[in-house]
Amino acid sequence: MERVPILKIGEILLVSIQLDMSDQTALQLQEDLAERIVATGCHGVIIDITALDIVDSFVGRMLSSIASISKVLDAETVVVGMRPAVAITLVELGLSLNGIRTALNVERGMELVADARADEFPYDDELADGSDDDPETTSSP
Repeated sequence: MERVPILKIGEILLVSIQLDMSDQTALQLQEDLAERIVATGCHGVIIDITALDIVDSFVGRMLSSIASISKVLDAETVVVGMRPAVAITLVELGLSLNGIRTALNVERGMELVADARADEFPYDDELADGSDDDPETTSSP
């Protein structure tokens, strides 16, 4: 059985699906990816489906499951490279891909993961010096 490679780029795992996804390959990817998220502590998963011409209902549900598993493991999922025919098929199958953000390419996907992390953990400039003083209630000398 072929396995889908999972590459680590910084705090992101990149999955580039370059082969037709059999049900067994899809299930193995789901397991492998969950293990890699835990092992690496990555906070983002990008799944590149540029090479997929067809996505059936099982693969669509598997993508949704991966996003749910990733979210529980503290990683944001972005699917990139979706072809118009694949998007149309997913809509016709009634698969909304809940929890999955999409982007046209890997670069934009990486930006979405970074933005999601920034929104989740915003940097507070006022408290950056380690002070917990509230500037509204602190009087100046």
